[in-house]
Amino acid sequence: MKLAIGNDHVAVDMKKEIRAHLESKGIEVLDVGTNSTERFNYPISGYKVARLVADGAVDGGVLICGTGVGISLAANKVRGIRACVCSEPYTARLSKQHNNSNIIAFGARVIGIETAKMIVDEWLKAEYEGGRHQTRVDMIAEIEQTQHLRAAEEES
Repeated sequence: MKLAIGNDHVAVDMKKEIRAHLESKGIEVLDVGTNSTERFNYPISGYKVARLVADGAVDGGVLICGTGVGISLAANKVRGIRACVCSEPYTARLSKQHNNSNIIAFGARVIGIETAKMIVDEWLKAEYEGGRHQTRVDMIAEIEQTQHLRAAEEES
């Protein structure tokens, strides 16, 4: 398995610990975040991770900023991305089982490292259930497609 990880300046320490946690499980980690505590704009990392996931270069992604919200919003602008912010393991598991999330996000200012590890672990071991949930995932994809077509029409 190969995951991409991205972060902003607030989440440097947590990113390093999560990366080490993932690598200790034999997961290859592509780090596209910052290693500096100097101000760094989270949309850069959010977009980079989302692009890698959407293009199939990695199997999923982990995003960390102060709250997890901003960086996930940036990632969710990329077509095909379903990034979910989670502050506890239960939501992380259900985000994969019900929504087929392909990126997990959380906040370094919101949760501690042990909770972050539990979130990542639950998300990784969860499997998408499909079935009744596929209808909703398809609806989300349809919204994306509609917006993509609308943007193309406006450019013409």
